Amino acid sequence: MRALSKLTDAKVKSGGLKQGRLSDGGGLYLNVSPTGSKSWLFMWVRDGKRREMGLGGYPAVPLQKARLLADACRKAVAEGRDPLLEKNRPAEPSFAECVDLFLASIEGSWHNPKHRAQWRMTLTTYCQPLRDQKVSHIGTDDVLSVLSPIWQHKPETASRLRGRIERVLDFARVRGWREGENPALWRGHLANVLPPRQKLTRGHHAAMPFADVPSFFGRLQGSDAMAARALQVLILTAARSGEILNARWDEFDLSEGVWSVPAQRMKAGRLHRVPLIPQVVAILTALGSERMSDYVFPGRRPGRPLSSSAMEMLLRRLKTDQYTTHGFRSAFRDWVGDSTEFSRDIAEATLAHRVGDATEQAYRRSDALDKRRRLMVAWANYVSPGPTLE
Repeated sequence: MRALSKLTDAKVKSGGLKQGRLSDGGGLYLNVSPTGSKSWLFMWVRDGKRREMGLGGYPAVPLQKARLLADACRKAVAEGRDPLLEKNRPAEPSFAECVDLFLASIEGSWHNPKHRAQWRMTLTTYCQPLRDQKVSHIGTDDVLSVLSPIWQHKPETASRLRGRIERVLDFARVRGWREGENPALWRGHLANVLPPRQKLTRGHHAAMPFADVPSFFGRLQGSDAMAARALQVLILTAARSGEILNARWDEFDLSEGVWSVPAQRMKAGRLHRVPLIPQVVAILTALGSERMSDYVFPGRRPGRPLSSSAMEMLLRRLKTDQYTTHGFRSAFRDWVGDSTEFSRDIAEATLAHRVGDATEQAYRRSDALDKRRRLMVAWANYVSPGPTLE
Protein backbone atom coordinates (compact mmCIF):
# COMPACT_ATOMS: atom_id res chain seq x y z
CA MET A 1 0.00 0.00 0.00
CA ARG A 2 1.37 3.39 -0.96
CA ALA A 3 2.42 5.65 1.87
CA LEU A 4 0.26 8.66 2.67
CA SER A 5 1.07 12.02 4.28
CA LYS A 6 4.59 12.27 2.95
CA LEU A 7 4.65 16.06 3.05
CA THR A 8 4.82 18.30 6.10
CA ASP A 9 3.52 21.81 6.66
CA ALA A 10 7.10 23.06 6.88
CA LYS A 11 7.98 21.44 3.55
CA VAL A 12 4.94 22.88 1.83
CA LYS A 13 5.58 26.36 3.25
CA SER A 14 9.19 26.33 2.11
CA GLY A 15 10.06 28.99 -0.43
CA GLY A 16 12.93 27.12 -2.02
CA LEU A 17 11.01 24.27 -3.65
CA LYS A 18 12.02 23.32 -7.17
CA GLN A 19 9.60 23.41 -10.08
CA GLY A 20 7.68 20.15 -10.38
CA ARG A 21 5.34 17.94 -8.41
CA LEU A 22 5.82 16.72 -4.87
CA SER A 23 3.85 13.61 -3.87
CA ASP A 24 1.97 13.45 -0.58
CA GLY A 25 0.89 9.89 -1.46
CA GLY A 26 -2.41 8.40 -2.55
CA GLY A 27 -2.59 10.52 -5.70
CA LEU A 28 -2.20 13.91 -3.99
CA TYR A 29 0.53 16.19 -5.38
CA LEU A 30 1.78 19.68 -4.66
CA ASN A 31 2.49 21.34 -8.01
CA VAL A 32 5.20 24.05 -8.01
CA SER A 33 5.14 26.34 -11.05
CA PRO A 34 8.17 28.08 -12.63
CA THR A 35 7.21 31.27 -10.77
CA GLY A 36 7.12 29.43 -7.44
CA SER A 37 3.32 29.46 -7.00
CA LYS A 38 1.86 26.27 -5.55
CA SER A 39 -1.35 24.36 -6.14
CA TRP A 40 -2.76 20.92 -5.37
CA LEU A 41 -3.46 18.14 -7.86
CA PHE A 42 -5.17 14.80 -7.51
CA MET A 43 -4.12 12.17 -10.05
CA TRP A 44 -5.61 8.74 -10.76
CA VAL A 45 -5.88 6.17 -13.55
CA ARG A 46 -9.14 5.27 -15.25
CA ASP A 47 -9.51 2.85 -18.15
CA GLY A 48 -5.74 2.80 -18.48
CA LYS A 49 -5.48 6.56 -18.83
CA ARG A 50 -4.07 8.99 -16.30
CA ARG A 51 -6.40 11.74 -15.22
CA GLU A 52 -5.82 14.75 -12.99
CA MET A 53 -7.91 17.35 -11.25
CA GLY A 54 -7.00 20.60 -9.52
CA LEU A 55 -7.89 20.91 -5.85
CA GLY A 56 -7.07 24.59 -5.41
CA GLY A 57 -4.07 26.80 -4.79
CA TYR A 58 -1.82 26.95 -1.76
CA PRO A 59 -2.04 28.57 0.80
CA ALA A 60 -5.79 29.15 0.18
CA VAL A 61 -6.09 25.35 0.43
CA PRO A 62 -3.74 24.23 3.25
CA LEU A 63 -2.19 20.77 3.47
CA GLN A 64 -4.84 19.27 5.78
CA LYS A 65 -7.73 20.45 3.63
CA ALA A 66 -6.00 19.14 0.49
CA ARG A 67 -5.73 15.73 2.17
CA LEU A 68 -9.45 15.74 2.99
CA LEU A 69 -10.28 16.60 -0.61
CA ALA A 70 -7.97 13.84 -1.84
CA ASP A 71 -9.65 11.36 0.53
CA ALA A 72 -13.02 12.18 -1.05
CA CYS A 73 -11.54 11.74 -4.53
CA ARG A 74 -10.03 8.36 -3.64
CA LYS A 75 -13.38 7.21 -2.30
CA ALA A 76 -15.12 8.30 -5.51
CA VAL A 77 -12.57 6.42 -7.66
CA ALA A 78 -12.92 3.30 -5.49
CA GLU A 79 -16.72 3.42 -6.00
CA GLY A 80 -16.39 3.78 -9.75
CA ARG A 81 -17.29 7.47 -9.83
CA ASP A 82 -15.42 10.21 -11.65
CA PRO A 83 -14.19 13.00 -9.32
CA LEU A 84 -13.73 15.40 -12.22
CA LEU A 85 -17.28 14.95 -13.48
CA GLU A 86 -18.63 15.40 -9.97
CA LYS A 87 -16.56 18.56 -9.51
CA ASN A 88 -17.97 20.07 -12.72
CA ARG A 89 -21.54 19.05 -11.97
CA PRO A 90 -23.85 22.04 -11.44
CA ALA A 91 -24.74 22.81 -7.84
CA GLU A 92 -27.68 20.85 -6.48
CA PRO A 93 -30.89 22.74 -7.25
CA SER A 94 -33.99 23.27 -5.20
CA PHE A 95 -37.12 21.39 -6.25
CA ALA A 96 -38.45 24.55 -7.96
CA GLU A 97 -35.19 24.97 -9.90
CA CYS A 98 -35.20 21.27 -10.81
CA VAL A 99 -38.75 21.62 -12.16
CA ASP A 100 -37.56 24.41 -14.47
CA LEU A 101 -34.60 22.34 -15.69
CA PHE A 102 -36.77 19.25 -16.21
CA LEU A 103 -39.47 21.11 -18.15
CA ALA A 104 -36.82 22.71 -20.36
CA SER A 105 -35.36 19.26 -21.10
CA ILE A 106 -38.65 17.74 -22.31
CA GLU A 107 -40.52 20.70 -23.80
CA GLY A 108 -39.61 19.55 -27.32
CA SER A 109 -41.81 16.49 -26.86
CA TRP A 110 -44.94 18.60 -26.36
CA HIS A 111 -46.89 19.70 -29.42
CA ASN A 112 -49.38 21.66 -27.36
CA PRO A 113 -48.19 24.50 -25.07
CA LYS A 114 -51.05 23.77 -22.67
CA HIS A 115 -49.27 20.61 -21.54
CA ARG A 116 -46.26 22.57 -20.30
CA ALA A 117 -48.62 25.04 -18.61
CA GLN A 118 -50.48 22.20 -16.90
CA TRP A 119 -47.26 20.60 -15.64
CA ARG A 120 -45.94 23.91 -14.34
CA MET A 121 -49.24 24.79 -12.72
CA THR A 122 -49.56 21.53 -10.77
CA LEU A 123 -45.87 21.46 -9.80
CA THR A 124 -46.17 25.05 -8.55
CA THR A 125 -49.66 25.36 -7.07
CA TYR A 126 -49.65 22.09 -5.13
CA CYS A 127 -45.92 21.76 -4.35
CA GLN A 128 -45.28 24.86 -2.27
CA PRO A 129 -43.89 22.79 0.68
CA LEU A 130 -41.29 21.25 -1.67
CA ARG A 131 -40.20 24.20 -3.79
CA ASP A 132 -37.40 25.57 -1.59
CA GLN A 133 -36.02 22.17 -0.55
CA LYS A 134 -32.90 20.71 -2.13
CA VAL A 135 -33.91 17.75 -4.27
CA SER A 136 -31.68 15.35 -2.31
CA HIS A 137 -33.56 16.22 0.91
CA ILE A 138 -37.05 15.36 -0.34
CA GLY A 139 -38.42 12.19 1.23
CA THR A 140 -41.66 10.23 1.42
CA ASP A 141 -43.16 12.44 4.14
CA ASP A 142 -42.52 15.52 2.00
CA VAL A 143 -44.27 13.98 -1.00
CA LEU A 144 -47.20 12.88 1.17
CA SER A 145 -47.53 16.41 2.53
CA VAL A 146 -48.61 17.62 -0.93
CA LEU A 147 -50.55 14.54 -2.06
CA SER A 148 -52.57 13.63 1.04
CA PRO A 149 -54.71 16.83 1.17
CA ILE A 150 -56.00 16.29 -2.39
CA TRP A 151 -55.75 12.50 -2.79
CA GLN A 152 -59.47 11.83 -2.30
CA HIS A 153 -60.85 15.31 -3.03
CA LYS A 154 -59.10 15.69 -6.43
CA PRO A 155 -58.11 12.15 -7.38
CA GLU A 156 -57.20 12.77 -11.02
CA THR A 157 -55.15 15.87 -10.20
CA ALA A 158 -53.43 14.06 -7.32
CA SER A 159 -52.57 11.08 -9.51
CA ARG A 160 -51.08 13.27 -12.23
CA LEU A 161 -49.21 15.32 -9.64
CA ARG A 162 -47.64 12.21 -8.12
CA GLY A 163 -46.43 11.05 -11.52
CA ARG A 164 -44.99 14.47 -12.31
CA ILE A 165 -43.13 14.67 -8.99
CA GLU A 166 -41.76 11.20 -9.69
CA ARG A 167 -40.49 12.34 -13.10
CA VAL A 168 -38.80 15.42 -11.64
CA LEU A 169 -37.06 13.41 -8.93
CA ASP A 170 -35.99 10.75 -11.44
CA PHE A 171 -34.49 13.56 -13.51
CA ALA A 172 -32.62 14.76 -10.40
CA ARG A 173 -31.26 11.25 -9.80
CA VAL A 174 -30.01 10.93 -13.39
CA ARG A 175 -28.27 14.29 -13.03
CA GLY A 176 -26.55 13.01 -9.91
CA TRP A 177 -28.32 15.26 -7.41
CA ARG A 178 -29.99 12.52 -5.41
CA GLU A 179 -29.62 8.78 -4.75
CA GLY A 180 -31.82 5.92 -3.62
CA GLU A 181 -35.48 5.11 -4.18
CA ASN A 182 -37.79 7.73 -5.59
CA PRO A 183 -40.15 8.82 -2.74
CA ALA A 184 -42.95 9.50 -5.26
CA LEU A 185 -42.88 5.94 -6.62
CA TRP A 186 -46.34 4.35 -6.56
CA ARG A 187 -45.97 0.59 -6.91
CA GLY A 188 -44.41 -0.98 -3.85
CA HIS A 189 -44.12 2.38 -2.09
CA LEU A 190 -46.89 5.01 -1.89
CA ALA A 191 -49.43 2.34 -2.79
CA ASN A 192 -48.82 0.96 0.69
CA VAL A 193 -49.44 4.31 2.39
CA LEU A 194 -52.17 6.21 0.52
CA PRO A 195 -55.75 4.88 0.57
CA PRO A 196 -57.24 3.66 -2.71
CA ARG A 197 -58.31 6.77 -4.55
CA GLN A 198 -61.76 7.29 -5.99
CA LYS A 199 -61.24 6.48 -9.64
CA LEU A 200 -62.83 8.51 -12.38
CA THR A 201 -63.44 7.21 -15.87
CA ARG A 202 -60.57 8.17 -18.16
CA GLY A 203 -61.24 11.60 -19.67
CA HIS A 204 -64.06 12.44 -17.26
CA HIS A 205 -64.09 15.87 -15.67
CA ALA A 206 -66.47 16.91 -12.90
CA ALA A 207 -69.17 18.84 -14.75
CA MET A 208 -71.70 21.33 -13.47
CA PRO A 209 -75.23 20.13 -14.29
CA PHE A 210 -76.36 22.08 -17.34
CA ALA A 211 -79.44 23.25 -15.42
CA ASP A 212 -77.13 25.19 -13.08
CA VAL A 213 -75.04 26.84 -15.82
CA PRO A 214 -77.37 29.85 -16.45
CA SER A 215 -77.30 31.03 -12.81
CA PHE A 216 -73.53 30.49 -12.67
CA PHE A 217 -73.07 32.43 -15.91
CA GLY A 218 -75.02 35.31 -14.36
CA ARG A 219 -72.54 35.37 -11.47
CA LEU A 220 -69.67 35.62 -13.96
CA GLN A 221 -71.29 38.65 -15.55
CA GLY A 222 -71.07 40.37 -12.18
CA SER A 223 -67.29 39.92 -11.96
CA ASP A 224 -64.69 42.28 -13.42
CA ALA A 225 -61.91 39.65 -13.36
CA MET A 226 -60.17 38.71 -16.62
CA ALA A 227 -60.67 35.07 -15.62
CA ALA A 228 -64.44 35.69 -15.59
CA ARG A 229 -64.32 36.98 -19.18
CA ALA A 230 -62.24 33.98 -20.22
CA LEU A 231 -64.63 31.57 -18.53
CA GLN A 232 -67.63 33.25 -20.18
CA VAL A 233 -66.08 32.79 -23.62
CA LEU A 234 -65.11 29.21 -22.73
CA ILE A 235 -68.71 28.38 -21.82
CA LEU A 236 -70.24 30.14 -24.83
CA THR A 237 -67.85 28.50 -27.32
CA ALA A 238 -67.55 25.08 -25.60
CA ALA A 239 -63.79 25.38 -26.14
CA ARG A 240 -61.02 23.77 -24.10
CA SER A 241 -59.27 25.91 -21.50
CA GLY A 242 -55.92 25.73 -23.33
CA GLU A 243 -57.52 27.01 -26.52
CA ILE A 244 -59.05 29.93 -24.60
CA LEU A 245 -56.01 30.88 -22.52
CA ASN A 246 -53.62 30.88 -25.48
CA ALA A 247 -56.00 32.62 -27.89
CA ARG A 248 -54.38 35.48 -29.85
CA TRP A 249 -56.09 38.41 -31.48
CA ASP A 250 -54.88 37.52 -34.97
CA GLU A 251 -56.94 34.31 -34.82
CA PHE A 252 -60.23 36.23 -34.67
CA ASP A 253 -62.31 37.73 -37.44
CA LEU A 254 -64.98 39.57 -35.47
CA SER A 255 -66.64 40.99 -38.57
CA GLU A 256 -67.24 37.45 -39.91
CA GLY A 257 -67.79 36.01 -36.45
CA VAL A 258 -65.15 33.29 -36.74
CA TRP A 259 -62.30 32.20 -34.50
CA SER A 260 -59.72 30.03 -36.32
CA VAL A 261 -57.80 27.98 -33.76
CA PRO A 262 -54.44 26.83 -35.24
CA ALA A 263 -53.89 23.09 -35.68
CA GLN A 264 -50.93 23.03 -33.28
CA ARG A 265 -53.18 24.15 -30.42
CA MET A 266 -55.92 21.63 -31.13
CA LYS A 267 -56.00 18.20 -29.55
CA ALA A 268 -56.90 16.63 -32.91
CA GLY A 269 -54.02 18.44 -34.61
CA ARG A 270 -56.13 20.24 -37.23
CA LEU A 271 -57.47 23.77 -37.72
CA HIS A 272 -60.79 24.33 -35.96
CA ARG A 273 -63.17 27.17 -36.84
CA VAL A 274 -65.35 28.33 -33.97
CA PRO A 275 -68.54 30.29 -34.76
CA LEU A 276 -68.70 33.44 -32.66
CA ILE A 277 -72.22 34.38 -31.67
CA PRO A 278 -72.99 38.09 -30.94
CA GLN A 279 -72.57 37.77 -27.18
CA VAL A 280 -69.01 36.48 -27.59
CA VAL A 281 -68.24 39.19 -30.14
CA ALA A 282 -69.47 41.79 -27.63
CA ILE A 283 -67.15 40.43 -24.92
CA LEU A 284 -64.18 40.38 -27.30
CA THR A 285 -64.93 43.85 -28.64
CA ALA A 286 -64.89 45.24 -25.10
CA LEU A 287 -61.60 43.51 -24.37
CA GLY A 288 -60.14 44.70 -27.68
CA SER A 289 -60.84 48.33 -26.81
CA GLU A 290 -58.30 48.01 -23.98
CA ARG A 291 -55.95 45.66 -25.80
CA MET A 292 -52.44 45.58 -24.30
CA SER A 293 -51.19 42.21 -25.48
CA ASP A 294 -51.24 39.80 -28.43
CA TYR A 295 -53.14 37.46 -26.11
CA VAL A 296 -56.88 37.98 -25.86
CA PHE A 297 -56.75 37.10 -22.17
CA PRO A 298 -53.40 38.49 -20.93
CA GLY A 299 -51.88 37.50 -17.61
CA ARG A 300 -50.13 39.66 -15.05
CA ARG A 301 -46.71 38.99 -16.52
CA PRO A 302 -45.98 41.05 -19.66
CA GLY A 303 -46.17 39.02 -22.84
CA ARG A 304 -47.77 36.02 -21.13
CA PRO A 305 -51.35 34.72 -21.28
CA LEU A 306 -53.66 34.33 -18.32
CA SER A 307 -52.42 31.64 -15.93
CA SER A 308 -53.83 28.15 -16.41
CA SER A 309 -54.91 28.23 -12.77
CA ALA A 310 -56.77 31.56 -13.01
CA MET A 311 -60.13 30.07 -13.93
CA GLU A 312 -59.74 27.31 -11.34
CA MET A 313 -59.06 29.95 -8.69
CA LEU A 314 -62.16 31.83 -9.83
CA LEU A 315 -64.24 28.67 -9.40
CA ARG A 316 -62.79 28.34 -5.92
CA ARG A 317 -63.70 31.94 -5.03
CA LEU A 318 -67.23 31.34 -6.30
CA LYS A 319 -67.37 28.17 -4.18
CA THR A 320 -67.91 25.96 -7.22
CA ASP A 321 -64.50 24.26 -7.28
CA GLN A 322 -66.13 20.84 -7.12
CA TYR A 323 -66.49 21.36 -10.89
CA THR A 324 -63.78 21.79 -13.52
CA THR A 325 -63.48 24.24 -16.40
CA HIS A 326 -63.30 21.33 -18.84
CA GLY A 327 -66.55 20.04 -17.37
CA PHE A 328 -68.48 22.86 -19.03
CA ARG A 329 -67.94 21.04 -22.32
CA SER A 330 -69.71 18.05 -20.78
CA ALA A 331 -72.51 20.29 -19.55
CA PHE A 332 -72.91 21.66 -23.08
CA ARG A 333 -72.96 18.15 -24.57
CA ASP A 334 -75.55 16.95 -22.03
CA TRP A 335 -77.75 19.96 -22.81
CA VAL A 336 -77.58 19.28 -26.57
CA GLY A 337 -78.49 15.63 -26.10
CA ASP A 338 -81.23 16.12 -23.51
CA SER A 339 -82.83 19.42 -24.47
CA THR A 340 -82.43 19.98 -28.23
CA GLU A 341 -83.02 18.30 -31.58
CA PHE A 342 -79.57 19.11 -32.95
CA SER A 343 -77.81 16.06 -34.38
CA ARG A 344 -75.03 14.19 -32.64
CA ASP A 345 -72.65 15.00 -35.51
CA ILE A 346 -73.15 18.75 -35.10
CA ALA A 347 -72.66 18.53 -31.33
CA GLU A 348 -69.47 16.50 -31.72
CA ALA A 349 -68.14 18.80 -34.44
CA THR A 350 -68.74 21.78 -32.15
CA LEU A 351 -66.55 20.10 -29.53
CA ALA A 352 -63.87 19.49 -32.22
CA HIS A 353 -64.29 15.72 -31.86
CA ARG A 354 -63.67 13.48 -34.84
CA VAL A 355 -66.92 12.05 -36.22
CA GLY A 356 -67.13 8.79 -38.15
CA ASP A 357 -64.44 6.38 -39.29
CA ALA A 358 -61.39 7.24 -41.38
CA THR A 359 -63.27 6.77 -44.67
CA GLU A 360 -66.13 9.03 -43.63
CA GLN A 361 -63.68 11.67 -42.42
CA ALA A 362 -61.82 11.55 -45.73
CA TYR A 363 -65.04 12.41 -47.62
CA ARG A 364 -66.22 15.03 -45.16
CA ARG A 365 -65.14 18.38 -46.62
CA SER A 366 -67.38 20.81 -44.72
CA ASP A 367 -67.06 21.72 -41.05
CA ALA A 368 -70.79 22.63 -40.87
CA LEU A 369 -69.97 26.11 -39.57
CA ASP A 370 -73.45 27.56 -40.21
CA LYS A 371 -75.21 24.65 -38.50
CA ARG A 372 -72.83 24.88 -35.56
CA ARG A 373 -73.46 28.62 -35.34
CA ARG A 374 -77.20 27.99 -34.96
CA LEU A 375 -76.44 25.50 -32.19
CA MET A 376 -74.22 27.99 -30.34
CA VAL A 377 -76.88 30.69 -30.60
CA ALA A 378 -79.37 28.31 -28.98
CA TRP A 379 -76.83 27.50 -26.26
CA ALA A 380 -76.19 31.21 -25.59
CA ASN A 381 -79.93 31.88 -25.36
CA TYR A 382 -80.17 29.09 -22.81
CA VAL A 383 -77.09 30.08 -20.79
CA SER A 384 -77.85 33.78 -20.65
CA PRO A 385 -81.60 34.42 -20.94
CA GLY A 386 -82.39 37.84 -22.30
CA PRO A 387 -83.02 39.34 -25.72
CA THR A 388 -83.00 36.38 -28.12
CA LEU A 389 -79.90 36.19 -30.26
CA GLU A 390 -80.06 35.41 -33.97
